[in-house]
Amino acid sequence: MGRSIEPGAAQADPWPALALSEWRATRDTLHMWTQIVGKVKLALAPPQNHWWQVPLYVSARGLTTSVVPCGDRTLEILFDLVDHHLIVTVSDGRVKAMPLLARSVASFYQELMSVLRALDVNAHIWPMPVEVRDPVPFDRDEVHASYDPVFANRFWRALIQADSTLRTFAGRFQGKQSPVHFFWGSFDLASTRFSGRPAPARPGADRVTREAYSQEVMSFGFWPGGAFVDEAAFYAYAAPEPDGFRDASLQAAGARYVTELSEFILPYGLVREADSPREAALEFFQAAYREGSTLGRWDRTSLDRPWPASPPGDGAATQSPAHPGS
Repeated sequence: MGRSIEPGAAQADPWPALALSEWRATRDTLHMWTQIVGKVKLALAPPQNHWWQVPLYVSARGLTTSVVPCGDRTLEILFDLVDHHLIVTVSDGRVKAMPLLARSVASFYQELMSVLRALDVNAHIWPMPVEVRDPVPFDRDEVHASYDPVFANRFWRALIQADSTLRTFAGRFQGKQSPVHFFWGSFDLASTRFSGRPAPARPGADRVTREAYSQEVMSFGFWPGGAFVDEAAFYAYAAPEPDGFRDASLQAAGARYVTELSEFILPYGLVREADSPREAALEFFQAAYREGSTLGRWDRTSLDRPWPASPPGDGAATQSPAHPGS
C-alpha cells in the first residue's frame, strides 16, 4: 500500500490542523481499532500499578504497544500511520502486516485475531468497547468503517508534538509520575503526577478507577475531542479536585474549565496558532499544576525540579546526570 501523507506537511506544518468535524468518522473507527490492540496487550502484559501495563506509546511512525511478553517470546503491534499498516512483530522473527484502510471494525478484529493465531499468539479478549456511549461488540461492528489516511497521519503528528511537550513538562517534576502514554479507552495522551499521599475512595468507583485513582494525582494531556468538547485540546485535572480549583484563573489565554469533564482545557487550535505552540502548552500545564498543587497543599519544595533555560544539546549540559564524573 502506498504512502498517504501530505507532501512536505511534516516539515511545513509540524502542528497540523485537526478539526474534529473533518475526521470524526475516522477518529471513531481508529478509536475502536486501538481498543482491540490495547485489549490484546491487556490480555498478555503482567499487571502494573495504576494500569500502566495497558497504554500504547507514540512512536516515530505511529502508535505502538511497545514490547509485550508473550510466553517465551515478545510481541509488538504498531499502527504505522505513515505507510498505513498494522504491523505485528514477534521476537521469533516472524512479522505480519495488515493494511489500514476504510474497513469495518468487525473486519479489522477478525483479521487481527487471524494474524495472531497464525503467529501462535494466544490472546483472548473481551470484544466489547469501553468508555464509549452505546458500545457495539467488535465482532459485530459494521458501523465504524472509515479511514482517512491524511487525517490519521495528522493525528499522529499532533501526538508527536504533544508527546514531546509532555516529556519536557515531566522534566520539571521529581516526584512519582507516569510515563507519557496513550490510553486507548479514552483515546488520549496522558502524563500523571502524584502528590505522594493516598486518595480517599471515589464514590461509585469500579475496579479500574479504584486502582487508577488510589493516590492523589494531577493529570495532563492531549485529546482529539469528543463529548462536551467538540475540538482537539490539551487538558489538566486534579483528582481529588481541591476546593477552588475550578474557579482558578490559569493565566493561559483561551483556557477554560469544563464542568462536565471536571478539567481545564486549552484548545489545540489556539496552541498551534501561538508564536511558540510548545511554550503555550507548557505554560498551560504549568499554570494548572501551580494552582492544583497549591490548593491541594502538595509538598512542592520536594516535588518540583528547577529546569534549565536552555534545551539539551546546546552546550548547557555536557555531562550525564547519572555519571557526573564521566
